[in-house]
Amino acid sequence: MLGTFVEIEVAAAGPEADAAVDAAFGAVAQVHRLMSFHERDSDVSCLNREAGVRPTQVHAWTFEVLEAAVEMHRRSGGVFDVTVAPALQAAGLLPGPDSGRAVAPWPRVGDAIELLPERTVRFRAADITIDLGGIAKGFAVDRAIEALRGFNVPAGLVNAGGDLRVFGAGPYTVDLRDPREPLRVFARVEMAGDALASTARRFDLVEGPCLGASAIINPATGEPAAAIIGATIHAPSCVTADALTKVAMISGTDAGDLLEHYGASALLIGVDGDILITSGWSQAVHLAA
Repeated sequence: MLGTFVEIEVAAAGPEADAAVDAAFGAVAQVHRLMSFHERDSDVSCLNREAGVRPTQVHAWTFEVLEAAVEMHRRSGGVFDVTVAPALQAAGLLPGPDSGRAVAPWPRVGDAIELLPERTVRFRAADITIDLGGIAKGFAVDRAIEALRGFNVPAGLVNAGGDLRVFGAGPYTVDLRDPREPLRVFARVEMAGDALASTARRFDLVEGPCLGASAIINPATGEPAAAIIGATIHAPSCVTADALTKVAMISGTDAGDLLEHYGASALLIGVDGDILITSGWSQAVHLAA
């Protein structure tokens, strides 16, 4: 689901715990159905076909994610931008248009998405294409945690390919893979009732540990983000942590004010190998010797 493996753990056993885990996986599957760029009937695909022509109604969860994306776009000065989908298509990271329509450039200034009453959405141009892959996975983790809490599970963890959140008795300990040597753990993080998301340059375990370009596109240049090799964000919610990893990969240390606004912390690895940890979080991060 969501292009990755999803792991769910609960500190309980029995039929109630099994039902909680099923509900949590169901929440993740629902987010996939609604927000996958690859699913023809998803809200995202419907928006990409129709919202540039007419207002299009979406599910409440999709609308909530779009609200978060639009706010993050505004607060980041346009660095976080879900309309970079054409650049991802051109790079082969998303499937191309199925109608023969050429991959179009995306608007780099202004607000491309209008959020209207009754969960309707309108794009300001017919050739706007969005992808929620930079934020929906974190939202899915939050919804899965919410599902677990609904069954009075005392503690649990949801991990969707490195976007994770925990609740209940802790602390939890999470190992972070080294973006410079992806087969090596370089840090251990203690968590308690919060969320974590990580992103880094791409690598292929089959082909070898050599790093490729980032899959995150800088809207200002149309090129892969190059300021940072890897970013891990600690935040109160996973949807926020997920989105902020993209901003951090593009802006590096210039994302400090935005992190502070969202009550988030960061661990960044620069292209020169320097490791930067925001103040106030270093006591929870233990770097490997």
